[in-house]
Amino acid sequence: MNPLVLVCFCVISYAVAAVLSFAGRHHEQASLRLAGVISAFGGLFGIIAGVSTVVMGTHGHSIAHLGQFFSMDMLSALMVVVISVVTMAASVYSINYLEEYFGKGGWKVNILFNIFAAAMTALVVSANVMIFIVFMEIISVASWLIVISDGSAQSKKAGFQYFIIDHIASVLILCAFLIVVSNADSYQFSVIMANPVTGATASIVFLFALAGFGIKAAGIGLHGWLPKAYPIAPSYCSTLISCVMVKIGIYGILKFAILFLGATQLWWGFVVLVFGALSSVLGVMYALAEHDIKRLLAYHTIENIGIILIGVGVSMIGIASHQPLLALLGLLGGLYHLLNHAVFKGLLCLGSGSIVFRMHSKEMDDMGGLAKTMPKTAIAFLIGTLAICALPPLNGFVSEWFIYQSLFSMGKTGTVANLIFGPFGMVMLAFTGALACMCFVKVYGICFTGAPKTQQAANTREVGPAMVTATTALAILCIVLGVCSPWIAPYFSAIAASVLQLAPVTVAHGLSVYPAVADQAILSTPVIMIALALLTLVPTALLYLFRQRRLERRHQGDPWACGYQYEQRMTVSAASITRPMRQMFGFIYNNRPSQSLTERFILPVFYKGTDTAVLSGSKVCLFCIFSVLFVLLFIPFISGVSC
Repeated sequence: MNPLVLVCFCVISYAVAAVLSFAGRHHEQASLRLAGVISAFGGLFGIIAGVSTVVMGTHGHSIAHLGQFFSMDMLSALMVVVISVVTMAASVYSINYLEEYFGKGGWKVNILFNIFAAAMTALVVSANVMIFIVFMEIISVASWLIVISDGSAQSKKAGFQYFIIDHIASVLILCAFLIVVSNADSYQFSVIMANPVTGATASIVFLFALAGFGIKAAGIGLHGWLPKAYPIAPSYCSTLISCVMVKIGIYGILKFAILFLGATQLWWGFVVLVFGALSSVLGVMYALAEHDIKRLLAYHTIENIGIILIGVGVSMIGIASHQPLLALLGLLGGLYHLLNHAVFKGLLCLGSGSIVFRMHSKEMDDMGGLAKTMPKTAIAFLIGTLAICALPPLNGFVSEWFIYQSLFSMGKTGTVANLIFGPFGMVMLAFTGALACMCFVKVYGICFTGAPKTQQAANTREVGPAMVTATTALAILCIVLGVCSPWIAPYFSAIAASVLQLAPVTVAHGLSVYPAVADQAILSTPVIMIALALLTLVPTALLYLFRQRRLERRHQGDPWACGYQYEQRMTVSAASITRPMRQMFGFIYNNRPSQSLTERFILPVFYKGTDTAVLSGSKVCLFCIFSVLFVLLFIPFISGVSC
């Protein structure tokens, strides 16, 4: 079967789930559970479509009479898999999660969730500019309505800021499309790729696309909407925002920089690499200072988007400097991490949603001891924290290892710029990894270990089976994508080669993977997994043998407080763990901008005077009118362009 037909089934499933949510709004319990099952099947169709395309190594799938509107190549197939994996997990999760929304408009949220997932799936298989723009706008509106769905003043303010910033990004992207469409005299992606813009105009298009899609990807400096919008949205919907929607930004940067423009300018790659490096380091540093678990995870999205962009930047440098192996290796690492981040971050987002579902609080200092009351969630969350910290043999480690190897290869080429930026990228990536470990020691230690810090934490219990199933499935996938990397990495090599129009390069042999050249480095995650399993046997056996003696000697009273009477406030807090870090890097935290560039210079335009709580209706209306006029002017412009 044509994989694009399966994508159609995927989108139809989401549409059926949305209609069912509306039709059964008076019987929410049954209708929303059934809608969750149907949405999960939609995700399954998408996974089969994407995986079959990648495994068969085919590209350019289309359907008769729809070929000029939709097509699926290897890159689109990977994006469909990324979207579908997270959507499937979130759909299963919603079966129990939406119990909290019965009678509170849960059916509306579920309609938006399915529209959101369907629009993202359709966008990545779009074959022309108009279809891309239409679905990009549907994604923007659906995600905005999700953010403001609870109706609170805080959500409305965050939603408005997101709406404005996102549409500024859309205008920048439209400007980039206007130039490439006028140059190619067509709005078909295939024609645009065959007739790339050159010279200074190409650089202008690149900057428009990088700024527009950089906002949608929440790169540092353009990220202000994400830490505000993500924590407010319902957890299973915000998982799509933080794990999938930001990847549309990466997809757009790849589409323009490599496919439309050919990455011909060397400085483009260095800009993307530096942008990614700063996003990764500053993202994790800002996460360290957070006590709200969902805001903390939002900043980790910025960190991992930066890591992906480092790989993309190395690839662009390889293209511009005519080093195909370097280009392929960087893109391989970036694309592998794109999928890996969706999986382990989806696990952490859903896991944090389970905590908030039971705690009704996002403050980590209200938690503690949850591993005893929520053991299944705790185990799955632990696997997610190990994966996001890039610890072997999990998936985050493998993709970052490939990005490291691309930076090592870049540093060996001998040009002055490469000798500078290669080590720069390595240092920034290593620093990011160290800070991520520190951050998640804090998160897991504060939330799951020790004694409960509040009565609410002591009274929690495990979440429903559907929520546990979703997080467990993603935890297993984190292990599979890491341990099975010798069999998975070659497919990412094929995807990267397809994007770069190169022959696939061998990156695995037997139980090992290597960065195209085996004498540079070699990695065997199955061997690491076996070694770690054997190493844990001894302490596990000792704990089992001496468990009774350990229980007898366990101290049940208050901890030692140096002779002083113990008080609850003496316990370790989220702030105390990171205080040395915040003091050491006070010059960053003390001068940290409270607003992103877009919030600081653009959003104040829409408020009355200096009052950031009162919007100016006339200014908002003018902006909306301007956006609509821009699109209306864009349509006649391309309507005369040949197909």
